[in-house]
Amino acid sequence: MSRLRSSAALMRATILLGAILALAACAGTPGAQAEAADGTVFVVVRHGEKADAGHDPALSEAGLARADRLAGLLANAPLVAVYSTDLRRTRQTVGPTAIAHGLEVRVYEPREPAADLVARLRAEHGTGTVLVAGHSNTVPDIVAALCACEVAAMPETEFDRFSTVRIGADGRPRLEVGRY
Repeated sequence: MSRLRSSAALMRATILLGAILALAACAGTPGAQAEAADGTVFVVVRHGEKADAGHDPALSEAGLARADRLAGLLANAPLVAVYSTDLRRTRQTVGPTAIAHGLEVRVYEPREPAADLVARLRAEHGTGTVLVAGHSNTVPDIVAALCACEVAAMPETEFDRFSTVRIGADGRPRLEVGRY
């Protein structure tokens, strides 16, 4: 019985690794990098899984692994800025990515209206890729303000949504939603 469990676990791990490598290959494609040079790419994620339900919990092991996956996905992106709320779980989510790119994490206030935050982000970043980490109750509004489109609500149990808003030189936004 334990041999079957080990085999099933190995198969799941192999499939997950393949999916992660495929996503990483897409993130590093020359097309995505060239597009960022002509406009701005905003990547918006929710913080990773929490260790507990306290006021300012750290990330769990799963959350830390997700933060590392995020850094891998953005390894070849022309990252120019990283934004996070001042809570430990959001800072830990973007920390590996910021370190890998030699960037400081810029803190924003989660209560700031999404439209105001997005106006500031777009004014400050005309090219490159910008990573923004938020919360289940803020990420959909930030993405909606960036793409000027409707965005699905985010349940408290969802940690893997990867929203990419590409704003070309013509100013038109394009939303892509994936999982990581």
